[in-house]
Amino acid sequence: MEAGDAIAGALVGSDGEEQISKKDATPKTDQAKTQSKMEQIFGFRKEDLSSWQNLVTLLNRPTDPASLGIFRCLFGLLMAIDITQERGLSHLDYKYLDGAPVCRFPLFNFLQPLPLDWMYLVYLVMFLGALGIMLGCFYRLSCLMFISTYWYIFFLDKTAWNNHSYLYGLIGFQLTLMDANRYWSVDGLRRPSIRNAHVPLWNYTVLRTQIFIVYFIAGIKKLDADWVEGYSMSYLAHHWLFDPFKVILPVELVSLLVVHGGGLILDLTAGYLLFFDATRPYAFFFVSYFHCMNSQLFSIGMFAYTMLATSPLFCYPDWPRRFFGSFPSFLSAVLPLTSAKPQSSTSCIYHEIRPAERQDTAVRAPKPRLKHKLGTIFTLLYITEQFCMPYTHFITQGYNNWTNGLYGYSWDMMVHSRTHQHVKITYKDGKTGEIGYLNPGVFTQSRRWKDHGDMLKQYATCLSSLLPRYNISDPEIYFDIWVSINERFQQRIFDPRVDIVKADWSPFQPNKWLMPLLVDLSPWRTKFQEIEGSLDNQTEIVFIADFPGLHLENFVSEDLGNTSIHVLQGQVNVEVVEEKKNYTLQPGQQTKVPAGAYHKVYTVSEDPSCYMYIYVNTTEAALQENFTKLYELQERIKNGTETEPLPPELQPLLAADDDEGAEVNATDPVVQLFLKRQRRMKEVKKRREAGVLQRLDRFAVKKYYTIRRGFLMTAIAVRNLVVGLPPLDQLRREVDFANMKEPQEEGNQDEQLKDEVGHGEL
Repeated sequence: MEAGDAIAGALVGSDGEEQISKKDATPKTDQAKTQSKMEQIFGFRKEDLSSWQNLVTLLNRPTDPASLGIFRCLFGLLMAIDITQERGLSHLDYKYLDGAPVCRFPLFNFLQPLPLDWMYLVYLVMFLGALGIMLGCFYRLSCLMFISTYWYIFFLDKTAWNNHSYLYGLIGFQLTLMDANRYWSVDGLRRPSIRNAHVPLWNYTVLRTQIFIVYFIAGIKKLDADWVEGYSMSYLAHHWLFDPFKVILPVELVSLLVVHGGGLILDLTAGYLLFFDATRPYAFFFVSYFHCMNSQLFSIGMFAYTMLATSPLFCYPDWPRRFFGSFPSFLSAVLPLTSAKPQSSTSCIYHEIRPAERQDTAVRAPKPRLKHKLGTIFTLLYITEQFCMPYTHFITQGYNNWTNGLYGYSWDMMVHSRTHQHVKITYKDGKTGEIGYLNPGVFTQSRRWKDHGDMLKQYATCLSSLLPRYNISDPEIYFDIWVSINERFQQRIFDPRVDIVKADWSPFQPNKWLMPLLVDLSPWRTKFQEIEGSLDNQTEIVFIADFPGLHLENFVSEDLGNTSIHVLQGQVNVEVVEEKKNYTLQPGQQTKVPAGAYHKVYTVSEDPSCYMYIYVNTTEAALQENFTKLYELQERIKNGTETEPLPPELQPLLAADDDEGAEVNATDPVVQLFLKRQRRMKEVKKRREAGVLQRLDRFAVKKYYTIRRGFLMTAIAVRNLVVGLPPLDQLRREVDFANMKEPQEEGNQDEQLKDEVGHGEL
């Protein structure tokens, strides 16, 4: 097959018989001459689209099942692993607390989790379904087991919505309708009639188009001005993975050109480059490098590996035969089939049969049947729906906040980063008028409700039903949430004057209590960088923007002994509550606010005000100064230049120097904290400098105990459902056994020290 044929085969999938016709007597040059230019490029002729029957014939063209079978196996394996981790089997009892007052955020309010033991059973069914998909065992049933439980879990918790979890559900749904058990499957061993049988072309077309959409729409969404200008993910450039780029580029250009520019170009082009033979090797390299980096940059579970598993779908469908055919023959019993010719299948439409081929006409379908037409209709409708779905925000208007719609289906990946500076929940007793405050996040394990109006409404409704237990009647709930998106000013996202319990919300109407994003102030971000660059390492800064007629009530911690407010735009009135003093500030003016006290900042101008807090954590600064002195003293002790005798409170420095691994008792809290920090930093350094085998061993042990707990807790739950609850002491012992950790667990040292030792893994 010539290059043009190869490209065509990659784009829409080549005819199964054409794939195995390499031994035919017809020379390749003659085949190329008989094909039109369009057929060489796109894999089909113009006539294939000229009528409905021709289109049905094209999309049901017989295609080698090998690549689809390998993908099915990999997807099932990755989903089985994912269930124990990102889906949460290992910590299910912490997520679904029986009887505890918990606020949840399902897509539909009538959806509620089952009792805990039944939730374990749901996860067990989902796991067995994923395992059945991997093995190709009772394939349709396994797919139904997987997707029914998966979508139930997915719809049960909007706070866990993300694009890759949505993708897993879509692929599971697609596989349910496909013939992916025709190759390397248990079903093939049980039913010889389907073993190594052709699959229709639309099986590949749907999967390839889905992956193309993931890349391409993600690229389209990155044409957003914030991404192009380098504000969306600027913090990533500080990660150690980008150190090679920082050898030749400053970190600002690494962020702009590599993180943002490279991500945009890759997403826009990856789908196209994977289609063609000439560019596919380069696409494989860049796509694989991209996903391997993502697996280290983000906590995204199996997503990077799932996307890596999809890349071979763009190769010739028979690539596994050629790949596994190169292995030694004694391994053939455990490897996929490498025979050259798949058998015919009624799922496909074949060309007119030559007399020499009439021995198997019983299974050939020369004309379209109902199932062929249904497969074509599904392909066209599904692809159309997937192209349109990311842009249906004009329908689901209630879900539109500062980002459009339900984030988890739009392929709007990593385009927005948020930081929260201030969250206040105020309740008011509807009968007595008493006002109080709630700890942000009370009665919920999620933090995502702060950015989404639909979740805020659900949270307020839940709080209003729980607070009467604490003698608060007919509660009104008010939220004051300050958010910065893509390095803008911190500003309110919802109107703090609206009682969210009584507020109207509809998925089909705009949210009236959503505050507008102050995009007119976006150019200030350049000024932010200049101001931050002029400050020393101990000085922190927060940029605030507020609306006319509103005010910010803030408490300055006693640790922040040097805090001042500087006005950038508009006019504000600063009220120091305890001192009963007011200061009116114009642009360019500033005032200090006392530590350990409340103050209020009123916006009194007609336009939004912009101001900044500049503060120094005096407690932290003093601590760092003491640490520096202790470190210098420790160095003098090591090199013998310290001649003065040490006071008793500093004697532990000598013991720590003599035996680095020993626990050292210190009476002075600063010395104790210094030594503790040093031990942690040494542990982190040891972990980071560990060899490959040590890292693999640590990774394997961690995953083993995670998976172990999930399955032991599942076994306990199934036992409870079958024979009932055991005595409480026995149940406690069983749970303690499931909770057993590795003997020398070091904890999340990287997480604890990411701010202390440069940067941690993100």
